[in-house]
Amino acid sequence: MTDARPSPTVAAVIVAAGQGLRAGQPLPKQFALWRGKPVVRHSAEAFAAAGIAPIVVAIPEGAEEIAGAALNGIAAVHLVTGGATRQESVRKALEALEGSALDAVLIHDAARPCLPGGVIERLLDALAREPGAIPVLPVVDSLTHADNALMGEPARREALRRVQTPQAFRYPAILQAHRAWNGPSDAGDDAQVARSAGLNVALVEGDEALHKLTFASDFGPALPPIRVGTGYDVHRLAAGEELWLCGVRIDHDRGLAGHSDADVAIHALVDAILGAIGLGDIGSHFPPSDPQWKGASSDRFLTHAVSLAAKAGYRIGNVDLTLICEAPKIGPHRQAMRERLAGLLGCAQDMVSVKATTTEKLGFTGRSEGIAAQAAATLLRD
Repeated sequence: MTDARPSPTVAAVIVAAGQGLRAGQPLPKQFALWRGKPVVRHSAEAFAAAGIAPIVVAIPEGAEEIAGAALNGIAAVHLVTGGATRQESVRKALEALEGSALDAVLIHDAARPCLPGGVIERLLDALAREPGAIPVLPVVDSLTHADNALMGEPARREALRRVQTPQAFRYPAILQAHRAWNGPSDAGDDAQVARSAGLNVALVEGDEALHKLTFASDFGPALPPIRVGTGYDVHRLAAGEELWLCGVRIDHDRGLAGHSDADVAIHALVDAILGAIGLGDIGSHFPPSDPQWKGASSDRFLTHAVSLAAKAGYRIGNVDLTLICEAPKIGPHRQAMRERLAGLLGCAQDMVSVKATTTEKLGFTGRSEGIAAQAAATLLRD
């Protein structure tokens, strides 16, 4: 038998009426740029993408212009001037929703820009059982009571939780609770207001992504979690040269000609890594016009590229290398090549792929005039 209950009508309140002075930004932190967008816009877009409307945003007095610009284009958003305290701002936003025939409301701090959809789903599911629900995370650090700057009695972390937003409530109940609030001049959060009114508040699993932006360091440059680069190189085959591929010397009647040892595979891989971190190509770091690189082992180029990636905050995720030639046969050397590259890259061997193909006798590789290599590198944020 299917559940015939209608989907609840859900609105959102975003609290963005504070001054955000601790963040050290030239304007209130909720309107400062974070990862390319105003902070408040991130959560507003997340609510809109989840189909939640309307979205009431409580803003500081006189901030209509900057808030309008920050939220431009999000049709579900409505602005309301907040109050002197967070609790008063939330109450005003809730009152602005009267007459909307709402079942539930999600109340969220603008300073938590990352808003996973799974948290929203868990909160709304919990409202079927209790009038309120909040996302929480366990406390993993040891805790102690402070006694005049000295360590006091330990606190039981097992009984404690870190509280996040958004916090979900049945709309009529939380509106009445805010109107009846007679606690301190401000409330720590809306769950405190709900509990003061005798409402049960369920705990659901939160998410570390709901980190609150508080200090200037939180607005530092954000590294993307993954970066990808590609590389391509060609060297001609010549008599009297040694043949080095992937840092492995291979017996062959000809070798690759170049200023260094002409390891075409490593050169392509170096370009892929440098490209992933936006630092040019192998020639800009090891110019062929510089005599110090005459006959140099390409191993040095690869380890240098890996060190530059590490300085940029990245490690090797995986690499994929394709050698294009008629001869020599790569198969018998593939495992040695993977082992050598994994050692140079500082990654597990199963993160290194070495493949080979031909061009069916077409072009310079088909005529065995040279060897080409193409590479892709994925870098992961440390």
